[in-house]
Amino acid sequence: MAFIFYVTHIHLGYDALAMLDSECARVGIRRPLIITDKGVLAAGLVSQTVQALDLDAGAVPIFDETPSNPTEAMVMKAAALYKSEGCDGLIAVGGGSSIDLAKGVAIMATHPGTLTEYATIEGGSNKITAQAAPLIAVPTTSGTGSEVARGAIIILDDGRKLGFHSWHILPKSAVCDPSLTLGLPPMLTAATGMDAIAHCIETFLAPAFNPPADGIALDGLERAWASIERATHDGQERDARLNMMSASMQGAMAFQKGLGCVHSLSHPLGGLVVNGRTGLHHGTLNAVVLPAVLRFNESAPSVVADKRFARMRRVMNLAADADIAQAVHDMTERLGLPTRLSQMGVEQSMFDKVIKGALADHCHKTNPREASAEDYRRMLQESF
Repeated sequence: MAFIFYVTHIHLGYDALAMLDSECARVGIRRPLIITDKGVLAAGLVSQTVQALDLDAGAVPIFDETPSNPTEAMVMKAAALYKSEGCDGLIAVGGGSSIDLAKGVAIMATHPGTLTEYATIEGGSNKITAQAAPLIAVPTTSGTGSEVARGAIIILDDGRKLGFHSWHILPKSAVCDPSLTLGLPPMLTAATGMDAIAHCIETFLAPAFNPPADGIALDGLERAWASIERATHDGQERDARLNMMSASMQGAMAFQKGLGCVHSLSHPLGGLVVNGRTGLHHGTLNAVVLPAVLRFNESAPSVVADKRFARMRRVMNLAADADIAQAVHDMTERLGLPTRLSQMGVEQSMFDKVIKGALADHCHKTNPREASAEDYRRMLQESF
């Protein structure tokens, strides 16, 4: 049986930020904590956000220590600030990392225990209640779609990169103003854009029956595939930026249907310590492993029966016999992104740890073909 649930209030367009103050009033947020990162703060995007609020700018507490991949330590630090400042809600301004960190804060500022207890694979989803702090998301990239998703990915203190899922941490409002992405650097535009493309493709291939999600994903794929190069090479191209922001949102709206091996691989890859630090970019990882996963999934019975690859070729404007995996690889290369894990510092000695994480990941079971440890090893080797 399909369960279809779309509840976020979404404001999408070049005037969307003007809706922020009324959305705070609608949700009941009077004393927000803004969650962001230092780059977004330096770019002036937080200042624009505060100006949209009918509040004294000096009275709005800001947490700007979001790392490139959100961590348990920063969730707990921000939650402590939320409590000490007497906040009653959250505004996340940034990419998926800031929005996911805010979701972690929404849990830990209002629930007892440790963050680990609320992880999906630890059976924690049902422990997250309506007491979660209300959250409004203001995305400044077009990639994760976290502004309309019920999940967050956070690196725990024990090194695991785990998912947290509950409708109670779904943002109450998504204020999607593409003007906030006009200054995004080319490589970040490309990497986050490939994340959106991966979401649209992977959720469309997931076997669950959810026709609305399929339609949303296909339309998002069409928009992103046609717009990503223009958005990357001309950051001021307003139509391309608008379509990329829409595709990002659509990918996440659709992936309530499920994702698959791309994400079950990219999650543990993102938790690796590479060159002395964690934080390989999630969207870039998705782009690198997507071709190998596409080849693995092309023969899945549900994919074949529903002619999923043929339908994707049509919206991607590819020839009827085109190799989609190769087309994705070529697009990634044209955008100037890495196309091999080895280019990102991943070593083959890390594969065992990644495979263990992939088999335990919440996306593993929703792939159209169940992957074995050896299947994952082949996909990693092909992507290396």
